Amino acid sequence: MEAIVLYPTPAIDHLIPIVELGKLIHTYHPLLTIHILIAPAPYNAGSTSPYIASVSATNPYMTFHSLPSVTLPPPTSLHHETLIFELIRLNNPYVHQSLLFISKTYNIQALIIDFFCFNALSVAAKLNIPAYHFSTSGAAALNFKLYLPTIHKNTTMNFKDLNTLLNIPGLPPLLPSSDLAKLLGDRNDKAYECFLDGTISLIKSAGIIVNTFESLEPKAIQAVSNGLCVPDGPTPRVYHIGPLIATYNVRSDHNEGEAMPECLTWLDSQPSQTVVFLCFGSLGLFSIEQLNEIALGLERSGQRFLWVVRNPPSKKHSLAISVQTDPDLDSLLPEGFLDRTKERGLVVKSWAPQLAVLNHDSVGGFVTHCGWNSVLEAVSAGVPMVAWPLYAEQRFNRVVLVEDVKITLSMNESEDGFVSATEVEKRVRELMDSESGNKIRERTLAMKDGAKAALSEGGSSHVALTKLVESWKRQ
Repeated sequence: MEAIVLYPTPAIDHLIPIVELGKLIHTYHPLLTIHILIAPAPYNAGSTSPYIASVSATNPYMTFHSLPSVTLPPPTSLHHETLIFELIRLNNPYVHQSLLFISKTYNIQALIIDFFCFNALSVAAKLNIPAYHFSTSGAAALNFKLYLPTIHKNTTMNFKDLNTLLNIPGLPPLLPSSDLAKLLGDRNDKAYECFLDGTISLIKSAGIIVNTFESLEPKAIQAVSNGLCVPDGPTPRVYHIGPLIATYNVRSDHNEGEAMPECLTWLDSQPSQTVVFLCFGSLGLFSIEQLNEIALGLERSGQRFLWVVRNPPSKKHSLAISVQTDPDLDSLLPEGFLDRTKERGLVVKSWAPQLAVLNHDSVGGFVTHCGWNSVLEAVSAGVPMVAWPLYAEQRFNRVVLVEDVKITLSMNESEDGFVSATEVEKRVRELMDSESGNKIRERTLAMKDGAKAALSEGGSSHVALTKLVESWKRQ
């Protein structure tokens, strides 16, 4: 019997795409069994157990293997990503043991890892198993990763001090260095060192699988296929097989309760394409001051809205890396706001079923943090966006979506990242009720059709995945 082993970063927004990849691979090669290695998360971003249980119950060809816990050394970086890199490095012996165990029963055709798990490439090499990178971000993000070693060699300055426009093959020509992920700011930081090592490892893989499709990012995809992103060597085969969209709405920090039926029932009562949906991912948090500005902006906009509100961050962490309790809306939002807007707005505590909301007929716009999963869900639903990036590669995604793909408006923030009520009001109105908003809506609907076509028989993503699976059958 033959198997594919998948190894994701231990966080729900990485686990879901790689599970969807496993499902998709199985539809193309039903004789394959799918094995997924689950490392313990280095911080508490919510339990993935309910999601894993649901997937296991409905996909008998898929087996999850839990890796043992490891003891992490004290952090040497302020960036939480360093914990993930270190966790994966220390997990290598357990990955080796797991692959040996699986190989007793199955012929392992490939190990597929996501970016943070690059240290596992050495394990695959020892066992003579072809290893593939899976990019949970888009083609443009891959281009940057492939080109980063070249940028690193050509400058000795830190990105945070560079203050320049980067010229990366296949990307918009006006990409500010300040829009890169914060962990890349200081080249002497451990987070930067690990990230750079990860980018170097990309070209050592048997291939790279990307969660995007050709008509969404044609310039970036063409630049990679022309070898422009790795100027001093060969580029591995790249397979663009998206969009991979989650088929299960998971609330990782709570049991599903009243939020799901309440918000969908409320949407049922709203006119078609009139509601703007505001949701900012599993880690995104705002201060009380920022929540107040959002509330005032929504109230002044006059638009219908569905807004997911979470508790403000702790003083220690700007991201939600611990279990979050439901917020007290009356204490967080302006006095009387909920009552004044109750006829045209709904505020949901902590979580909403994003996929179901985006595909609801009443939703006509999405204010998002620009996480790639959320972007693809919006594109596949044909919902135009306002980009409000918060962390990771999201500022980078915004530039690409606004300047190149042109399916997104940009929420403009101050230097410290604060967004005024006036800006919220302006962008929400522009998205929902303006000529520029209509143009973006038209382009997004065209991309929705492109996404469907890519996955259809003969489409670009269908062809790419067929070639990948056929390469395993020939081994």
